[in-house]
Order: sequence, then structure tokens, then C-alpha cells
Amino acid sequence: MVSEEKTQKKRLEEHKVIFNFLSKLGLQKFYPNKLTLRSLLEINKNSIYDESVESLEKIPWCFLRKLFQINAKCRNCTQVSTNDDDGNDENGDLFDSADNKVNPLDLIVALFHCADSFLQQEMALKMSMCQFSVPLLLPHGNNSQSTLMLWALRDIVKEWRPHDLSKSRGFVENNIVQANIPFFTFVRLKNCSLSKSQVLNHVPSCGEQNHNIFMHRDMEGGALKRRIANGLVEVCWYLPCGREDLDIFPGPVAFANLRGDICESLEQFNFLVQESTATFVFLDKVEENEHKILTSLQDVKSKLFLVVNRKKGNAREETTLKELQLPNSSVKYKNPSVNVAEFSKKLCTTIKKSLPNAANKVIIENMVDRAVELGLSVDENKCNKQKKAAEEIVKGIGKQKIPDYKRQQLPLQGENWKRLSQLDMEECRLTKAGDIGPEEYKSQLQEEKQQIRKEQSKYKLTTAMKSFIENVSKCDKDVRDCFLKWMKFQLNACLESDSHLSSARNELKEHCDKKEKDVKINAELVQTLLESSLGVEHYMREMGLIYEFSINGSKNTADEISRLPGLAAEMMLDGFPLELLDGDASNIPERWVTDVLMELHKKVGEQSRLLVLTVLGVQSTGKSTLLNTMFGVQFPVSSGRCTRGAYMLFLRVGEDMKRELSCDFIVLIDTEGLKSPHLAPLEESDEHDNQLATFVIGLSDVTIINIAMENSTEMKDVLQIAVHAFLRMKTIGKKPVCHFVHQNVAEVSAHAKNLTDRKYLLDQLNEMTQIAAEMEKNPSIEAFTDVLDYDMDKNNWNIPGLWHGTPPMASVSTGYSAAVADLKRSLLETLKTNRSNEVSKISEFLEWIKSLWKAVKYENFIFSFRNTLVAQAYDNLCKEFNQWEWDFRKEILSRQQDAESEILNSDNESELQHLNELAESKKSEVSEKVKSEKRKMEEKLTNYYKKKGQNVNLIEKYKIDFFNSISSLAKEIKYSVNNKLDCALHIRKSSKEVQDILREYRKVIEDKVMKLLSDCKDFERSDGQLTLEFEKMWSEATKHVSGLKEQNISENILFHLRKNFLNRNVNEELQDIGDLIEIGKSEFEARMSLHIRNPKTFNLLRRKEIKRYLQNKADDVIESCRRFVADKAKTNTDYHESFTKELLDKIDESLKDISKDVKIKFEFDLKLHICGIASREFLKMHRKYLSDNDPRTHLEKYKRQYLTDFLDLYKQRDDCQRKANDFVRCCIKPAVEEFINRSLGIEIVDDILTGSHSAEYSSRSFFQYNIQEELLQKDDFNSFVRYICNYEIYVNDWIFQDIQKKMSKDKTLYKLKNKKLQVIVDKITAALEQASKGPDGVQLPDNSESITELISNMRKNLMKDISISVEAEKTTLFEIQSTCHPFINSLKISIEDLKEQLQEEFSKSEDITETLNKLPIKPQDELFKRVFGCGKQCPFCKVPCEAGGKGHDKHHAAVHRPQGLGRVRYEDTEKLVPTLCTTSVHSEATFRNTDTEWELHPFKEYHTYYPDWLIPPDPSIEASDYWKYVLVQYNDRFAQQYDAKPADVPEAWRRITKEQALKGLKDAFNIK
Repeated sequence: MVSEEKTQKKRLEEHKVIFNFLSKLGLQKFYPNKLTLRSLLEINKNSIYDESVESLEKIPWCFLRKLFQINAKCRNCTQVSTNDDDGNDENGDLFDSADNKVNPLDLIVALFHCADSFLQQEMALKMSMCQFSVPLLLPHGNNSQSTLMLWALRDIVKEWRPHDLSKSRGFVENNIVQANIPFFTFVRLKNCSLSKSQVLNHVPSCGEQNHNIFMHRDMEGGALKRRIANGLVEVCWYLPCGREDLDIFPGPVAFANLRGDICESLEQFNFLVQESTATFVFLDKVEENEHKILTSLQDVKSKLFLVVNRKKGNAREETTLKELQLPNSSVKYKNPSVNVAEFSKKLCTTIKKSLPNAANKVIIENMVDRAVELGLSVDENKCNKQKKAAEEIVKGIGKQKIPDYKRQQLPLQGENWKRLSQLDMEECRLTKAGDIGPEEYKSQLQEEKQQIRKEQSKYKLTTAMKSFIENVSKCDKDVRDCFLKWMKFQLNACLESDSHLSSARNELKEHCDKKEKDVKINAELVQTLLESSLGVEHYMREMGLIYEFSINGSKNTADEISRLPGLAAEMMLDGFPLELLDGDASNIPERWVTDVLMELHKKVGEQSRLLVLTVLGVQSTGKSTLLNTMFGVQFPVSSGRCTRGAYMLFLRVGEDMKRELSCDFIVLIDTEGLKSPHLAPLEESDEHDNQLATFVIGLSDVTIINIAMENSTEMKDVLQIAVHAFLRMKTIGKKPVCHFVHQNVAEVSAHAKNLTDRKYLLDQLNEMTQIAAEMEKNPSIEAFTDVLDYDMDKNNWNIPGLWHGTPPMASVSTGYSAAVADLKRSLLETLKTNRSNEVSKISEFLEWIKSLWKAVKYENFIFSFRNTLVAQAYDNLCKEFNQWEWDFRKEILSRQQDAESEILNSDNESELQHLNELAESKKSEVSEKVKSEKRKMEEKLTNYYKKKGQNVNLIEKYKIDFFNSISSLAKEIKYSVNNKLDCALHIRKSSKEVQDILREYRKVIEDKVMKLLSDCKDFERSDGQLTLEFEKMWSEATKHVSGLKEQNISENILFHLRKNFLNRNVNEELQDIGDLIEIGKSEFEARMSLHIRNPKTFNLLRRKEIKRYLQNKADDVIESCRRFVADKAKTNTDYHESFTKELLDKIDESLKDISKDVKIKFEFDLKLHICGIASREFLKMHRKYLSDNDPRTHLEKYKRQYLTDFLDLYKQRDDCQRKANDFVRCCIKPAVEEFINRSLGIEIVDDILTGSHSAEYSSRSFFQYNIQEELLQKDDFNSFVRYICNYEIYVNDWIFQDIQKKMSKDKTLYKLKNKKLQVIVDKITAALEQASKGPDGVQLPDNSESITELISNMRKNLMKDISISVEAEKTTLFEIQSTCHPFINSLKISIEDLKEQLQEEFSKSEDITETLNKLPIKPQDELFKRVFGCGKQCPFCKVPCEAGGKGHDKHHAAVHRPQGLGRVRYEDTEKLVPTLCTTSVHSEATFRNTDTEWELHPFKEYHTYYPDWLIPPDPSIEASDYWKYVLVQYNDRFAQQYDAKPADVPEAWRRITKEQALKGLKDAFNIK
């Protein structure tokens, strides 16, 4: 009872001591086992910066940070930093400052107590890598028991070469707890003054490579009193390298070290004595207690060695030795004259001698039973269930070969999965199509893929996978992680004992040693090794594929399978890597990866900004070690496996770094090595390397290239792969940061001395860049600095060698871990300040994965890359650009209208010279405004590229295109404005002529009216008689009125046609043409003999093809020009010569891409034909203008008014209201209508662009989508033909009809007109009010003379808005009898009446077409300019270009069509071609046409003839469903229309439904 109480009391005291110590270090909240590995891997300031240890609480974190960097100096972080450089006084008490220090062993014990089991494993592994001893028995565990740290040591795997394998160069690789090796224990009695640990450190090194494996009193912090570490048993291993001159022992040896006096740790001592090969007891003298303990070891005395530190008064030891009957050889005396190193050699000799006799070698995992028997706890006992579950799964392998087991238990990653990958690749390259048509071949590939997917989805869960999924699905994270660890251990053990694998390795080694190697056998052996690889990742891969091939909506999917992505996401958050790219099959399970990452995205509350980092380099250059050291992680690498592909691991970023780094996670991507020698025999290994490098560099924000300068060939290979990838990234707008790491560079002055090497590297990079640029057909790139921002000093890192000493006994070099820590710190610092790429969230990262992987499967990456993020960023810019363009146009149109108004309304008295000067000054003003608006637009574009968000970095390459578009827009607008002002000047000159005639005759008529009035006043006459007299007078006065002279329109057009053909050898033909009136009346016919060069060199089929091509071209141009001429003729203006200039420019633009085979005669005949048509239409227009503006007609309009004036004057009637009505009707109403029409076009465009359907015109691609969707719904063949063959006309008509629809809906046009009417009426009313007062603000006098002043004032007040005709005013106010004030009142009534009258007219007017055609600014034209773009069509399928602006150097479209729809047919069969050009340009197919001069040319090299077109592959097989559906639906009718035979469409196309076609269209245009 007393004993129990004592024990209880002791335990309480121990607990208090440990808790006090933990509190001192700030670790109490983590006790017991609450500190996780996940929290340690977080990227925060503590994990990056080497902060000084300012308090005891910071000591544990400093130790862990350095330990995870594998920095052997981590044990020095055990005291608080002080600013006292002199240190403590030499004679001072050692413990004076003990409060600011801790013993490193206490710290290690404390951290192991606070760490969870997985962190303990990681700490033990890192300590082992530093060649530190690791805890075997941890004191103060449960109920103060010591704990056997079996689980903590499980992850340590060591390699060594015993002397019996040195000749064969073989080696042993084993988990250290399973290795059967001699085990020597070192303990001491409390009185021993000799440092056991110091002696022990010399034993494995024997004076050479001396390393402080065990802490001892002469080390920093080692002399401090231990608070909680007594009773700790540490273990380390000596491992031979196979060289007798270097090795101390011929085989591996384990050394255990018990801390403290054995009297205080009897449990541990008893355990060690019984389990050890031999026990060495260090002592100065034997006291009573020790005597009892030692003499009780009679049964193990053969394993007992005493190490006596010989001093005076050691009498009792003789008694002890006698009682134990130990031989002299078992007692070693340390004389004071012998130093530790020499004495250690003696001990080594003793140990060596005992090795051959060491029958009882020890396996650490077999110590469990003895530990339990002696009352020790075992850390591993907590996860026995998981161990059994893993054993059960691995037991299933049995004696099978691994490949057979995988086929049986992991079937989904077998041949079918690999075949699926091959089919994907073949679908992109079409290299094996043979005689089958590309689209038919693609359909066959699709069907085979579907069949495989169907087969894969039928597989039932195998026993192994059922158990695996069941165990990883456990809710408890620790349980799941424990199971996965056990799986790893069991699989490693299984592979180690696999005789088949071992023999395959030996066979490959023997084969490689042969001078003459059989490449085929070599490849087979490599393939066998690859197939024999088996790890946890294969089970995870299978789990992913189970989900990948599961059918949506099935019972399985509804339950456990549907939960798998969430489970994998949890595992990723716990630090488990996810296989991104299966390197065995070269494939990505896209559905699985997408859903896992999207689940992760949800689990972190959509806070998933990523910073992606990758290391690339030759295999076995320490890539994974670099990543593991930099971030403290462990990627899946183990014995017996050579895993291919790419893994990604997510590391959380701490709250203290999120803002600085602008990310929530750092994603590490670890890949297989490039230029792997054992994979070299496999087919396409170079291509696989290229794909892998392009893929991971494309995903990364930071790429570290690991290179070895000493191996020039290897370095060149890796650089070529990497440079190629970087060049591709630049082309698609991604800008990774790149750092080159040179490993094994040790000198202090290396950076300075290696300037030559760095220059050499840059030369190599430049050379590789030029090669890559040539291959990618990008001649503008000449140096590596054209591809990346590369600084020779800042982007190169020298890292010392990894090992300090000779492995396996070497520790990780402190220089290596410090250099890697510096690299990490520098990388993250750079990223804080220089993020050239936008921060991706998981959703965007997934988009990159999909688009990059799709593009790398094509032979030509750059021409194959499509990315939704890029498309969206481009579309967003296009929308903005279109708005800026409209703002630009609108501003200039307003200025143009003002200038036109000023010219048209200029004083009638002005001389012609003044009009010309006015027009020129207005041109100059508008030109300045164009320059100003151009600058504004350029500023907007510059600022758009500066702002964050919207992925603008991805569209950097289009920047120059948009600047070019602004320049071309400014030129176009300036040219258009000058033409308009020239027209206005021409019309003003014509109207001046009319006005001068009218003014002359107005005076004559008014004089005659007054004379007639005077003659008639003498006699009383009836109204009839007065009217008769007036008619006579009118006839007499107007009989000599002359009309306007008719221009010779035909002659003017011919003049411009001759000018157009100047110096082009057609002058003679032009001279023979006298008139155009009869020309162009018949149909235009393209003729082989007249229009084609050397027609006899072509066969009949080709002649027919060329004639058809020319006729179609001519018909298209004629129809387009007819529309142009008709639009001009519809306006109420006169013909102007600029119309002909525009018409000829339009024809030139249309014939730009005409074939070289066509003679100039074709162009001449076509232009002559069109000019003939135009001459007749323009003549009609001119004559109508002359008729509308005939002076006699104008005078006739006023005849009735003059008669009324005459009658009123004769009868002296009050004419006030009538005169006001006439003034408003003749002067105000036309001006108001002109005001409304002048700006109505702009108002309509604005209304449409800001209305509910504004998106339709927001960008060219969205406009295309809307038209095509409508076409599908209409289901009208003729509409499809017009859209395909007469695209420009179709778009024009579509826009016109769309405006009509929108303007008629809800009386929109009426509302717009009414709104403008209200504006001008308000202005007129205000102007009248203001005009009724003189300059002094006093009301005008009430007399008739004031009316003239009133109207003059009104004209001035309204000058900027409307123009009141002087002639009309003088005519209507002729001989007014009223006075000013009544006239003002009458005017107000008339203006209100006018408003009501116009409102009624607007509401009744239903002819929107006429309104639109008569507007000076036509909204249909402005919207057409907005969405039509450059108007270029694909040379193969005729799809229109959708690129933004007009200044782009590359045309592109979202989705292309079967070429047959663009009239392409097979020469021999006359059948329409069903192949999409997006398929052809990535196949082995060829084409020939007039551009290739009928020579066959590979589709792959289409850019030779069409360098301005970019035709990437379809974003998905479904994207082109729309046009496949259209071709199938109307195949016969298209054939009939094009005078061809129907296309042979693949059977799969016939199954496409209308709904699928629409979905494909939406996918192609990214419509959600």
C-alpha cells in the first residue's frame, strides 16, 4: 500500500515537472500529442524567416523550423538570444542564466510528447537524416511509463552495402525497425564522470567524419541539468558503404544510449539488457545500489561489458567483478592518460570481435512483446486494426507477380486506361487514319473511347479496393492516416521480398553492363519494372478511376463513390499528395481531378488562391529532396518503384502571410525526372518529357530548373525541353518565374567565380531559344530574355552538396539546408513584389489543367492552345474596347453633325470662298478632336492592362493588336468625317444656288403682289376675282424660273474608274467607253479564256472549279456593292463623287485575297459592271435631289401663302395667328424634324447598347452565338446559305431587322422621338421667352418692327440647336400686319400645336424602315461596324473572324465548320468535304487550291499560305456539333445549292440532336 502511494506520488511529481517544463516553453496547450504535422507544414513567417530566439516560447519553433530544413544546427536553438556579445563571465555559475536556456534533450522529449504520431514520425525521419540519434524509449509517457517509439521509427528507411555485397555492387534497403542487426546498448552508473555519449560518438566514426550523433556535455546546452530527459533511450545506426578502407564495421550496427543513471530508469535498463546484443555499462565506481543491480544480471552476463573510468578508490568494482565472474575481455579500463578517441578505438575493436558471435541480432519491431511484459507502453498499439486491414490487403498479393495482381485487383489502370490515353493522343494527331476520312476516323476513335469507358464503368469493386476505400473513408483523420501509413509500410516490405522484382532488377543490371545491348530486350525489362511498381498511389489512382468511370445517377454514384472526391480533398488538406498526371498512361482523369479540387475549394470556403511551384530536372539530381528540404514535405518515393507523372501537394499559407503572398495555398508539383536513363529505351520518352515539362511549367508560377553544369549533354537536353516550354507559355500569355539551381557547388566564392559558367548557361539558353523559336515558327524571339525576365545574377542559385561526408553515414550538409532555406525565402520575397501572373483560384487552375493538357497532346502546341480563361479575358477586353469605340464614334459623330449643320446653315449671303474655308476649318477642328479621342482611348487601353483581375496578363500578346485597331479606327473615322463634310459642302453649294434663285424671285413676287394689291384697291372685288388676278400675276412672275443643272454622273464615275486603274494597262479599254448607262444590265459572267492566266494548263475539273470560284466571288462582290449603292441612294441627299471612291475602295478590299491565277481583266470587267449599276442608281438619286430642290417647286409651295397674304391685305383681316402658324410650319417644323433626325441614330444605338439585350452586341463572338442560335431555331435552309455565302449582307439584314423589332416593341422609336421633341420644344419656348426681351432685359415694343428683332433673337438663341431658314422666315412673315406682343402669344399657341401634331404623327407612323433609311446617322451602320470586325473568313470553311478591333494580325473564330459548307469539294468525286478545318490542320491531310497554285500542301503547314489565320483544335468534340448537325440536316440541299454531291458524313453525326447542337454551340462560345 505504501509502495503504491509512493509510486503515485512519484508519478504526480513527474507529471508536475514535465508540465512545468512544457509551460516554460509555451507547449502546454499541445500536450499530449496535439501538435500536428499539418500545422508545421503551413507557410508562415515562422517557417520562412530565421528570427532570433527572443523568448523561451520561440525555442521549440526555431528547433522545428531548422529540423524540417534538415539543418544539423537545429540543436543549437536552445537558448534565448542576448545582445551581450562577450557572453557570461568564465568563472560564473553555469546555471546563472539557466532560466534562458534548455537542454536540447529536454526539448526533444518535450516535442515528442506534444507531437501527434505522424509528426513524431516526421521528426524522427528528419533527425535521422541529420545523423542524430532518435528516441527509442520515451520517458514520462502514459502513467509515467516509458514508451517504445516503434511507430515513430517506422518511416526511417536506410540503404547500406555490407562487405559481402561489395564485389557485386549490391546494396540492402530496409525499414530500420525491420532490419535484423546487432544492437549494442550503452548505459552508465550515476557516479560516472566519463561522458558516455562523447565516447559513443567516436565509435561509429572512429575519429573520422566525427559527428555529434548523441548530445553530450561539451555541446551547446548539453551541460545544462536535464529536467525531463532522464530515462530517454536514443538509438542510432552505423551503416557500411562497402569499402573496407572506410568502413569501421563490415555490417550494420545499432547503438542505444540510456540517458541518466540506471538506478533511476530500471524499467528501461532491464528492457535494454534483455533485448541487446551486448550492454556496455560506464562507471567510475560501484556503490551499494549499483552492486545490487549489476549482480542481478547473472543470466545475461555474457552480454555485459563494463567500461571503468579508472580513478582512485574503486574497491567495490573488484567485488562486483568477482561476483559476476566477468572475463577480463568484458571489462574495459579507461586510464586518465588515454584520450576519448583512442579509447573509442578499443571499444570498436571489442564490438567488432563480438560481431561474428552476435547470434542474437535484433529486430526492433520484435521488441514489442518484451516491452509489454516489462510494463512499457508501445506507441504502435493504438493502430493495430489499421495494421491488420493493410496486412489483409497486401496479403492478397501472395506469390503472384505484381503486374498480375494489379490486373486482377487494380483493373481500371490497366490496358484499357492506357489505350484510352493513346486514343486521346491519336484523336489530336490523326497519324494513323490511312485512307479513312479524318472525320470518320475521329468518329471511330470516339466510338472506341466510348466503348472502353463503358467497359470500365462495368467493373465491380475488387476485394482490395473495397477494403481500401472502406478504410480511407473512416471519419477519423488519424485512423485513416494510420491505415495509409501501414499500407505504405506493408507494400514496401512486400516489394523488398518480391523475388520476381529482384530478378528483373538483376536482369536489367546485367543487360546494361553488356557492351552490346538489345534495345528491344532493354525496353521490355524497363517496362516490366514499371509494371511491377506498386504503392499507395496506385490504390489512390484506382480510387480516382473508379470515380472517373462511375456513371452519374447510378446507385453506386449516389452513395460511397460520390463521396470519394470529398474524401480525397480532405486527404489533400491533411498533406496527402494527389496524382495529377498518371505518367504510366500519360493521362489525366479529368473528372476525378476536377471534382476533388472543387470539393477542396468548397471545404476552404472558396478561399483557394494558389501559388504553384515546380522543380524540373534530370532524374536523380535531387529534385524531390530539394522540394522536401525547402518545404519539409515527403513526396511518394520508395524502393522498388519508379513512379512516373506528376503529383501535387497543397500547403496552407498562414494568416500572417496571406496578404503578402496574395494566396491561400502554395501548390508543390513534383514530377518524374527528365531524360531518365531507365526510361530512355521506351518509345516516345523524349516526347513524354516535352509534354510533362510544358504541362507543369504551364501550371506553375515558379519553376526551379535543377541543372548540373558538369554534364553538358544532359544540361542541354533539359534546357531545350524547358526553354521550349517557356516559349510556349510566353506565346499563350503565361509568365512563370524561373530559377536555375546548380547543385554540388561548394566554394564560398562560387557565385563570383562561376560568372563564366553563368555566361555559358545564358549562351546555352539563347541557343536553345533560337532552336525552339524556329521549331515553333516564332522568328521574333532571338534570346532567352525575349521569353522570360531573366537576370544572370538573381535567377541562379549555387547549392552545396547534399551530404556532409560519405553516405550512408553522412549527414545532410548544413550548407545545403541553409542555401535551400535562402532560396525558399528569396522565392517568396520575389513573389510578394513581382506577381506577373494573376492569382488563380482552384476553378481557374482547373481550366489551366484542362487547356494545357489538351494542347500538349497536339503536335503543334502553340497553334493548338485554347483556354477558357484566355477566351474570357479576351472577350472582356473586346466588350470594353467596343464600348470605348462607340464612345469615340459617338463623340466624333456629334462633332461631325455640328460641323455639317454649321456648313449647311451658313449665311446665305456667304461667298463660295467663305464656304470652302468654313468646311476646311471644320475638318481641322474634327481632326484635332479625333486625335484627342484617340489619345483617350489609348489611355483607357493602357490602364486596362495595368489593372489587376480579369487575367489581363493572359492577353498581353493582343495588346499591340488593340493599339493598331485604335489607329486604324481613328484613320477610318477621320476619312469618313472628311467625306461627310465634303458632301455637306457640296449640298450647301447646291442649296445656295437654289436659295439665290428663290431670293431673286421672292423679291419679284412680293413686288408684284404689292402692285396687284395697289391696283385692286380701287374697285371692290370678290375672292374669286382676286384669286384670278393673282393667278395671272403668278404665272407671269414665275415663267422664267430656271432649274438646277444636271451633272453628268456617268462621266464622273468613269473619271474615278480611270483614276483607280492608273498605270495598270487598261487605259485603252477605258478610253473606248463613252457612257456607263447600258453597262451592267446583263448578268456578270466569269470567263476562263478572259479572266484566268494560262487556262489550258488546267484539266477540265479544275477549270470548272476555278470558274465556279470566280463566279461566286464576283456574285458576292456585286451583291454587296448593290447594297452599298442602294443605301446611299435612299438618303435625301445629292450624289457626291466620294460615293464612287468609297465604292471602288470596297471592291478593292473584297478582291484583296483574289487568286494570283486571275488576270487584271477580271477586276476591270467586274468594276466596270458594278460602276454601270451604280451610275444608273446614282443618276436617279441625283435627279430626285434636283427635283426635290427645284426652285420652281419651292416657289409653288409658297403660292397659297402669298395668295392668302394678298387676300388678307386686301380685306385688312387680322393675320396674326395665321402668320404664326405659317412661320412654325415653314420655319420651325422642318428645323425640329431635322434636329430629331440628326441625333436619332445615335439615340437608337445607345438605347440598344444599354437595353436588356445589349449583350447581343457586346462582342463579336457573342453576336455570332446569337445569330447562330437564331438560325438553328428558325430551321430555314435559305437563311443558312445566306449566312454562310453572303455573310456581310446577312449580318446587315439581321441587324436592320433586329433594330426594327426593338424599335417597334413598346413604341420605343416613338418614345425616343418624343423625348427629343420635348427637349427641342423646351429650348424653343425658352428661346422665344428670351427673344421677347431686348439686350437690357426689357420687353420688346409692341409694334410690327419688333417682330423682325424677335425672330432674329430667336435665331441667335437657337443657333447651336436648329437653323431657322431666312428665306422661309421672310416669305412667311411677308407684310405681317400684327404687332409683336400678340404675335408672341400666337407663336406660343402654334408651337404647342406643333408639338401635339408631331406627337400624333410619331404615334401613327409605322414605317420604321423609312425612318431608319432617312436618318443621317444610320444605327444599322454603326451596329454593323461594331460587330462585323475585319470581315475576313476562314480560307477553308468560310467562318468569319471574331477577333476584336480591326488591327489584329491573327484572325480566329470560336468554332469552325465542315469545309463542304464553304463550298469545298473533293476533286475526283465532286462530293462536299465533311472534314472540319480544325481537324484537318492537325492531321496528315493535304489541300490544294488556287493559292497553292494547285500543288498539294500539308494542312499542318496551312500558315505558309494563310499566316494571318490561327485555327486551333475545337475545345471539345461536342463544340462543332452545331455545324455537323446543320450539314447532316441539309446535306442534299447544300450539294444542290453548290452544284456538288452530298458529303459522306460519319454515322455518329447523324445521331446528333438539335439540343446537342445548341449545347455544343454554347460550349464553343463559353455561354453558361
